[in-house]
Amino acid sequence: MDDAREGNGGSVLATIAEQIKSLEEEISKTKYNKATQGHIGKLKGKIAALKARREKARAHVKASGGGPGFEVKKSGDASVSLVGFPSVGKSSLIAQLTEADSNIGDYAFTTLTCIPGVMEHRGGKIQILDLPGLIKGAADGKGRGHEILNVIRSTDMVLYVIEPFQKSHFDILDRELWKSGMRLNQNPPQVFITRTKRGGIVVRSTLEQSNLTEEEIRGIVRSFGIVSATVTLRTDVTDDHIVDTLAGSRVYSRAVIILNKIDLATEKDLERARAVLPEGWPVLEVSAKTGEGIEHMKDFIFDNLHFMSIYLKPQGQEADLVEPLIVKDTSTVRDVCAKLHRDFVRKFRYARVKGPSAKFDWQRVGLDHLLKDEDLLTVIIRK
Repeated sequence: MDDAREGNGGSVLATIAEQIKSLEEEISKTKYNKATQGHIGKLKGKIAALKARREKARAHVKASGGGPGFEVKKSGDASVSLVGFPSVGKSSLIAQLTEADSNIGDYAFTTLTCIPGVMEHRGGKIQILDLPGLIKGAADGKGRGHEILNVIRSTDMVLYVIEPFQKSHFDILDRELWKSGMRLNQNPPQVFITRTKRGGIVVRSTLEQSNLTEEEIRGIVRSFGIVSATVTLRTDVTDDHIVDTLAGSRVYSRAVIILNKIDLATEKDLERARAVLPEGWPVLEVSAKTGEGIEHMKDFIFDNLHFMSIYLKPQGQEADLVEPLIVKDTSTVRDVCAKLHRDFVRKFRYARVKGPSAKFDWQRVGLDHLLKDEDLLTVIIRK
């Protein structure tokens, strides 16, 4: 584990790791049910607080020159990380989708660094990252796990690559990403916690809570070292909802699954593989070796990134209706300005919008205006 480094920073990390391990062992020994959810929630809260301390200590060690790492410069309209065990065919897939050249071999750990490639499709440029294979224990630092997971957390979508013959692989990978703070194909919980100077912990809810009592909710909040706060709930919360909100470092991303090596699998293999995948998640079956499904894979990635087209109309000129700007469907005017030029946000005066997001043609809007597909946009900046 890379927590065991020399010096004071390493000692702090090692001590925190021991405390986290002890709490996780207690959780594993406690049967999860309605009666124990509050207690388990408190333990999870303590773990989340310790992990926040660990990240601060790790950042200090890194700033002091400790430990290797790799940085990936983001490019294109969106980024996708390929996540899988070693030798599931990630390098072969990225080679067919992009111009990236990875060292492909029929043995484990062929990709030792992050290999970025760009897939150009339907007017969009999508950065696809071929990362070293994740292994069990990655969230605890095994196999350069922390560095790999930090890159995954920064991308717009996770693309799991699994094969039909290993029924536990997906669960192991998904667990590592969960432990690293990623919440895939989920919306952030409608939980709002505001610290106050006095008054203790006040719980307010817009609906009846069926999982936790108010005292259990207060207990989880206190386990994070908070003694006075207002907790507003707009959903029927679980212990994870409270802990995730308190942690404040959760990443809510999209995820899709590629089931590779279907050329080697029987129908029974495929049925068994499908049965252990989460219901409702996008799944595509391909063969990197024969090329089956690869062309469809480009559409699969593009569609699940949920892009939209924004047409630009420079002031006093005709709108460019031929080549739209491809952006994510959560984009605001600010996002578009940042993409157009680094000075556009700083020099921004106002924008005008015509289309689905506007209340009327050429509505004047600000940086925080949320755009919609097929909008026409004019940005006015200071000279």
